[in-house]
Amino acid sequence: MNQSFLSILNQYWKFDSFRPLQQEIIESVFNEVNTLALMPTGGGKSLCYQIPALAKPGICLVVSPLIALMKDQVANLRKKNITAFAIYSGMTRKEIINILQIATNSNCKFLYVSPERLETNLFKEYLPGIHVNLIAIDEAHCISQWGYDFRPSYLKIAELRNELPDVPILALTASATKEVQKDICKQLQFKKEKIFRQSFHRPNLSYSIFNTPVKINRLIEILNNVSGSSIVYCRNRKRTQEISNLLLLQNIDTDFYHAGMKQELRNKKQEDWIQNKIRVLVCTTAFGMGIDKPDVRTVVHVDVPDSLENYYQEAGRAGRDGKKSYAILLYNEKDIEELNNQVEIRFPSFAVLKKVYESVVNYLQIPSHSGEGQYFEFDRIDFTKKFKLNTLTVFYALKTLEQEEWLTYNEQVQIPATVKFCTDKNYLYEFEKTTPRLEPIIKTLLRSYEGIFDYPASISEYFLAQQLQSTVDTIKTQLIKLNQLGIIEYAPQKDKPQLFLLRNRVPVSDFYINTNFYRHRKEKYIDRIKNMVAFINETAICRSKFIGNYFGDLKINNCEICDNCLRYKKTKFSKIEFEKINSQIQLVLKTAPISSKKLLLQLKEFKKEKILIVIEFLQAENKIEIDKTGLLKLK
Repeated sequence: MNQSFLSILNQYWKFDSFRPLQQEIIESVFNEVNTLALMPTGGGKSLCYQIPALAKPGICLVVSPLIALMKDQVANLRKKNITAFAIYSGMTRKEIINILQIATNSNCKFLYVSPERLETNLFKEYLPGIHVNLIAIDEAHCISQWGYDFRPSYLKIAELRNELPDVPILALTASATKEVQKDICKQLQFKKEKIFRQSFHRPNLSYSIFNTPVKINRLIEILNNVSGSSIVYCRNRKRTQEISNLLLLQNIDTDFYHAGMKQELRNKKQEDWIQNKIRVLVCTTAFGMGIDKPDVRTVVHVDVPDSLENYYQEAGRAGRDGKKSYAILLYNEKDIEELNNQVEIRFPSFAVLKKVYESVVNYLQIPSHSGEGQYFEFDRIDFTKKFKLNTLTVFYALKTLEQEEWLTYNEQVQIPATVKFCTDKNYLYEFEKTTPRLEPIIKTLLRSYEGIFDYPASISEYFLAQQLQSTVDTIKTQLIKLNQLGIIEYAPQKDKPQLFLLRNRVPVSDFYINTNFYRHRKEKYIDRIKNMVAFINETAICRSKFIGNYFGDLKINNCEICDNCLRYKKTKFSKIEFEKINSQIQLVLKTAPISSKKLLLQLKEFKKEKILIVIEFLQAENKIEIDKTGLLKLK
């Protein structure tokens, strides 16, 4: 073991030992081997690049699509006196230049960059002067066109290999199938596949699925039976508030959260929940990424996710402290029907895509053959009303336009206010004497934000208001006044959704997409839905085992605590009855592959639990298997 790794771990994080696989991954990238690491949500991915980067001279370049997560990482590193910066969508050219200059000429150890920034001329201009010792790619599955969250900007990462051919890459993801793993390695030009995969088994997490006609009653029952912190996931914003209100009527301490709220309100709700001021947070999938709350006892899905990748990530937010926790999915037959109907909604026709593109550029009033490289505030609700379009159609059309590299759209934008003093200290001293009413805010800025003379510092008007026992509006007014007087450069906070045009506006007749890739992505989406439905309908195989096998973890054992495993334990029967069921199953499967649900119907003279035990045995003995569509068949 490299003692310097342990000493860095202890010095900055106060841990005495590594989690499983962390050390092996750290040693791999430290030895300059290109590496792919699959680690579950909350598995300690960030330490796998932070420690080897700290053990070497130079900067670690971290590519991440999540602005909130980048900002959290930077803030956490700075608390440890580790110099780190982030460059992401919506920042001004001046802000980016300042950060790149600091990264080039200081002891900066980590530079977080959103993938679309990599291809800008400004970034490329400064890159040769930055001593990069490691490239870490978070959410690496985004680079695969066959993954569940493909982002074309990730494909630009491969171009870094031309600029930095000898710098090792660490690609990190919580969930990628074997096909996606291979594609990640191919896209990143790994000469050899060095893949580390943590087990997908979570021994303390019990998965259960219930077919429930009235979900709210079952949800109330679950929350009353299991104490502690909880997340309840819903498909849309309206439902978060409806369910939250129903839970409040039952005296369950609850609040709701979604991306349509103001950033300050989202931050407050999130913080209240983290500090256990709120027990249950009912939310859309906009909540949870990058939030490390170890004591979540239940994660309940009241709507069915459209992929096992999403379900595994969201369910995995329960029980990170290692204590017994529950991941529960509530569904009914209508949910399965709606899930299958999602295909046409998620993949709009070419005519619809063309119409949405034309409506967007008209809404933004972009002149013909212009707009490339510009940011625009984009109110999606206002847009859909004005152009009489369906909300979901617009959402998924924008997603497709992103994947086809026409634009990028970011709903969850929070670019903090920044201040930089643009006068010398002598003039500032004279100014304070002649303008005493502005002296307190000047003093507070200088006292609270280090380096505010050298580069724009991210500030909080709310914090300044607290320090000065004033109101946020008063603070903003004073900052605007100082800006007008040339004392500071003040950029107010931005928290409205941002749309960025990747190309100039073209005539609608010139609009196009890559139909082959689009069709292939649609087919992969259909496969993911089929696997999700198979997971729901499965009543024999251990839930953990099903998930692990889906992601290529074939060594995973039965968890013994999911609903299927518990059902299995309760059933015992004679050897004669076992053989009888065994022969009947094999007889049915000789005819054609069949779902476990239909098999149970055909063998209705036997108890369901006993049939499931025999199915489990036959699978363990490699006599039967589940094919890609979720059907049982003979091997």
